[in-house]
Amino acid sequence: MLAGLSIRDFVLIDQLDLRFHKGLGVLTGETGAGKSIMLGALGLSLGGRASPTLLRPGAKQGSVTAEFTLRPDDPARAALAEAGLPDGGDQMVLRRVFSADGKSRAFVNDTPVSVSLLQTLGENLLEIQGQFENRGLLNPATHREALDSFGDYGGKLDATAAAFKAWKQAELELAETQRTNRETAAEEAALRHDLEALDTLDPHADEEAALSDTREWLRHGEQLADALQQAKTALAGEIPIEDALGRARKSLERQTAAAKGTFDPILASLVSAGLEIAEAESAIARLGETLEADPRRLEEAEERLFALRAAARKHGVAIDALPDFRDALKAKLQNLEAATENLRKYEIRVAELRDAYLQKADDLRKARIQAAKRLDKAITKELAPIKLEKAVFRTTLAPLEETRFAEHGTDRIAFEGAMNPGARLSPLAKVASGGELSRLMLALKVVLSRANPVPTLIFDEVDSGIGGAVASAVGERLARLGNDLQVLVVTHSPQVAAIGAHHWRVAKSESGTGAVTDVQELSETDRREEIARMLAGAQVTDEARAAADQLLRTRKS
Repeated sequence: MLAGLSIRDFVLIDQLDLRFHKGLGVLTGETGAGKSIMLGALGLSLGGRASPTLLRPGAKQGSVTAEFTLRPDDPARAALAEAGLPDGGDQMVLRRVFSADGKSRAFVNDTPVSVSLLQTLGENLLEIQGQFENRGLLNPATHREALDSFGDYGGKLDATAAAFKAWKQAELELAETQRTNRETAAEEAALRHDLEALDTLDPHADEEAALSDTREWLRHGEQLADALQQAKTALAGEIPIEDALGRARKSLERQTAAAKGTFDPILASLVSAGLEIAEAESAIARLGETLEADPRRLEEAEERLFALRAAARKHGVAIDALPDFRDALKAKLQNLEAATENLRKYEIRVAELRDAYLQKADDLRKARIQAAKRLDKAITKELAPIKLEKAVFRTTLAPLEETRFAEHGTDRIAFEGAMNPGARLSPLAKVASGGELSRLMLALKVVLSRANPVPTLIFDEVDSGIGGAVASAVGERLARLGNDLQVLVVTHSPQVAAIGAHHWRVAKSESGTGAVTDVQELSETDRREEIARMLAGAQVTDEARAAADQLLRTRKS
């Protein structure tokens, strides 16, 4: 709520300090007294454009300070926190200082800030109808929230928001998985190549030592073969050793009975020696065959050993570790293949969550269509009493492009109107101007008052071109708004002026330095005189005072 306004050296205002109240307040005064000047000063404190022409003649510097009382849940607090500024408690003070060179400085609670922050805060604190047409309900960006607040289907909004968040989170996870897969695609190809090479090589544990021994054996093949041959020849001799052992054994066996067992160890040794010599001859024969069977075995052994060593160097492991390394490659490749399969699962999940979101958004859209019908009907009902019986108001819903789907659904919502039936519907700011537009906005504010997050509304020229019963209807609606919000009205209508709970008079006078605009809050007696002036003109009559009394009694009743 606007609690106070202090103005210094602004156009025709020398020094002005005002306090404001809850409910409906009215500002009256003769044409040219400076009502629009005061509103312009207030607009400057909310981030309006500064200009050298705003400075009072002869002054070097001017300022405008607007003081607001905040609710605990006031959106302005969130805007302040987002800007990184401390919460000032229940009061917020916006100040603008400007000079003759056109430069200005902005402050919030005496902290220097940007003008854009003043504008953001101002949009949450106060709306002036008749100026700043891009703000409030004339701004299409506010229409969705206004309809949703009016419709009172918060559960569907929450469900849609939750479904949207789940869908977008799944999309992020899918995108991350896709990125990871792209990065590992080349790695997977390299893994497959390395694994195929190792599978072809098929390394085994302890193979290096065996190959090294085989290579050494085969490298000395000629000498080894000669040694084997000599051993074979020696064993064959003139009398083969087996024959000699056999003769010795038979000679002893003939005397075993007489020897009384003393020959038994010797006979056992001869038998064992025969077996050992037979085994040795067999081994000599096998080794000889090995050396003579494949002359390429040395080349093959060396090639195999070199291939194993090359693979070990490439992968930075020992030769004996190649089998385990191959198993590790297989496991890693399996993980990559699992990631590819996981990608398909993410794609399915994203599609499922998108469908779930679209279903929730469709439920929300159906609720919005019903709320739009109720809103259109309610606003249409308000138009006739304020002399807009031919005006048409429509809430339109159109589908958004998928790239613009959001937590609040898939609908583009806009308030449109026309001043006559059959005319083309247009954005509200283009439907009418001046008093007609102000009254149209008044009808919207009355219907949407409980859904309006802005706590202070100011109407300028809302009674332009009307009088009598229509002016009374306008005043009655302003008073209804004042029950829920702080409403200030700049008016030329005595009917509207009389219905206000508070009354200020704007007057211009001449001084030694030129014209000066001043504003005073009126007592009940002064208020009666002001309304009588509005009824009678320059010459206030007793009849005008009686009529003023009647208007004021109507307000009290």
